[in-house]
Amino acid sequence: MKKIVLLITAMLAMSQMNATSANDAAASDNALPQVATEAQDGDNDNESAYQHPFANNDESTKHWSVTTSGFYVGMGVKHSWETINNSFEIGLLNFAAVNYNSLHGQNISLGVGIHHRSYSIKRPNMLVRDAGNIVVVDEYPSIDVDQIKKRSSNLNMWTIQFPLMFSQRIVKKLNVTVAGIMNWNTYARVDNHYEMDNVVHDTKFKKLKQQKIGIDVMGALSWNKFGLYCRYSPGKFFKDGYGPEIKNTWTVGIAMGL
Repeated sequence: MKKIVLLITAMLAMSQMNATSANDAAASDNALPQVATEAQDGDNDNESAYQHPFANNDESTKHWSVTTSGFYVGMGVKHSWETINNSFEIGLLNFAAVNYNSLHGQNISLGVGIHHRSYSIKRPNMLVRDAGNIVVVDEYPSIDVDQIKKRSSNLNMWTIQFPLMFSQRIVKKLNVTVAGIMNWNTYARVDNHYEMDNVVHDTKFKKLKQQKIGIDVMGALSWNKFGLYCRYSPGKFFKDGYGPEIKNTWTVGIAMGL
């Protein structure tokens, strides 16, 4: 009887051991897919987001932004008035601008900026103002002209500008930009300077009758925010009858931050 009890006990113990082994194996089999799944999830975390084939990897992901852009310096290459010796301009196209980025290489912006242009008059001419507030061409004092030194006569204009700009990427970092610019010519002045008999003469007069509103067009080619530009100003500087007919000014120069 004791032998039968011992045999039954041994059989139950062996059965329990087999069941435990089977459960451990099943648990091991179930753990393997979980490890694989975790590894797969880790791989997904390392994958980069989808990028449009025509978009730069470093391009902004936002459509709308407020920007400052377009510092430029240029020299005049053609003028309508032969008395002009040369001209110089400097400005910032967009002190602040609302910009739309298509994320496919196109940008459109509308902003406000500042612009200054200076026209230098050929010697021996200088600009003066007559009694009717009309700017006319005159000569430096004729008394002992040979002793007149350091002569300069400049016509200056300060402008608030409103550029509407479109930029298209050609290849990565190479962009072409075109712009129509409305100018509000807020301030104009003539600066004359010369030295005679060791005496320096500086005369300035303002409140000129300049055109208040003008339209310019501009084109630029830039690489990595640095480029060359050309600007055309067809409008007249003065209102009719209040000064020389200065118009059709072409300027070329360098621009940064386009």
